[in-house]
Amino acid sequence: MQLDDAYANAAHIPGAETYPPRWAAQALAFRQALADRAEADRRYGDAPREVFDLFHPEGPAKGCVIFVHGGYWKAFDKSAWSHLAAGPLARGWAVAMPSYTLCPDIRISGITRQIAAAVTAIAGLTDGPLALAGHSAGGHLVARMLAPGMLPATVRERLTHVVPISPLSDLAPLMQTSMNEVLRLDAEEAAAESPLHQPVPRVPVTVWVGAQERPAFLDQAAWLARAWGAGHVVAEGRHHFDVIDALADPESRLVALLTGT
Repeated sequence: MQLDDAYANAAHIPGAETYPPRWAAQALAFRQALADRAEADRRYGDAPREVFDLFHPEGPAKGCVIFVHGGYWKAFDKSAWSHLAAGPLARGWAVAMPSYTLCPDIRISGITRQIAAAVTAIAGLTDGPLALAGHSAGGHLVARMLAPGMLPATVRERLTHVVPISPLSDLAPLMQTSMNEVLRLDAEEAAAESPLHQPVPRVPVTVWVGAQERPAFLDQAAWLARAWGAGHVVAEGRHHFDVIDALADPESRLVALLTGT
């Protein structure tokens, strides 16, 4: 359809097909190495994919970073991203990673409610501040957590920073892609689920995107940063698939933002 190429990431990344198996292998190795400090498949709801993994740092946690994966709401689960917890863990923060039901078995609005339930459940198991990060569709989902009434006040008050990475902030253009056969967006849901149309949040937000991403994703990030008056980082030399690598580096600016260190 009209905007298929605009939102096609893999087609414009050399060696794109090598990334998913590499992510899965790195994540598995990380979980195996951290088995004594990992809680797998903690449940936050009744649906099969309403589970999260929780990784603990050495010693008492200073807070918890919650990472929500991408995949256009129709691919992947928590198991491919465990290694990205390395950065915050080294800084003394716990890290939680939820899965969620995928389209077309659910609408995007339903996934938003699932992530709100996940964040609330994770908050109940952890102490201290909470920071949210999400990539691509996950960037959309963590931004949606800042909508009025989405999270309980006691949870929202603990949010110290939210970092949507390469987020989808306006969902209307996706109705002009063939993936909408799976997403099933209509104009009403696209508007309601677009963070771009939410009130400006009081929680600190930094919108993060790779400089080598598709123009559509550069636009989506810029729209959100401008609408919210948020921080806006364009990471040099990074594309849609490697922009998240900084999460695994405890010395990265991205980890510093999330953990306040």
